[in-house]
Amino acid sequence: MAGHSKWANIQHRKGRQDAARSKLFSKLSKEITVAAKMGDPDPDKNPRLRLAVKEAKGQSMPKDNIERAIKKAMGGDADSYEEIRYEGYGPNGVAVIVETMTDNKNRTASNVRSTFAKNGGNLGETGSVGFMFERKGEVVYPASAGDADTIFEAAIEAGAEDVESSEDGHVIWCADTDLNEVSSALEATLGESESTKLVWRPTTTTELGLDDMQRLMKLIDALEDDDDVQRVTTNFEATDEVMEQL
Repeated sequence: MAGHSKWANIQHRKGRQDAARSKLFSKLSKEITVAAKMGDPDPDKNPRLRLAVKEAKGQSMPKDNIERAIKKAMGGDADSYEEIRYEGYGPNGVAVIVETMTDNKNRTASNVRSTFAKNGGNLGETGSVGFMFERKGEVVYPASAGDADTIFEAAIEAGAEDVESSEDGHVIWCADTDLNEVSSALEATLGESESTKLVWRPTTTTELGLDDMQRLMKLIDALEDDDDVQRVTTNFEATDEVMEQL
């Protein structure tokens, strides 16, 4: 399973405290507001907004919060955000992509650079690690959605490219441009997904030992704690033994 998928599982096992959930909802609200402001406020007519709303629902974000985020864009009082991607290196040269949404790029650049430096990493130039990833659509279903064969057949029928099934659930991959259509087809067959979003999928990975994994997790936590950071992706790989020790 790809590095960021393992990281998602680690985060899930750690559980989310109220403060972390509040921060997550804030990031989801920002994405919904920006998506609604850039296009039609009706999710059925705006693919990006539809996916943002779907992801928010998958994270159990209250309906009132979602509607409030959309109304904020319609009211014209929403801040203007710029989407900026940063690339850098973590422990043992692991590749890190940081996606941000900011109303002050100087502040964000300074914070991201400082966070890398304080946690054993370093910020690189644009494109320095991007070639190690490919943009993909990711749809996640729980193990209870069906067995591996059932999910695989539904995914291929929906136009997906690949499926990774484990005891933790099913990760369905598709072309980034097909995510809206594939997720809709899967929903009609399998019901609501746990998560539907565009991600950076590693094409090459870097294996980390326990010490480096702990340092990487500290770096990711620090980055995700920044209000301007929407998502962090890495290309780490670790043995089952290391994962169990975490």
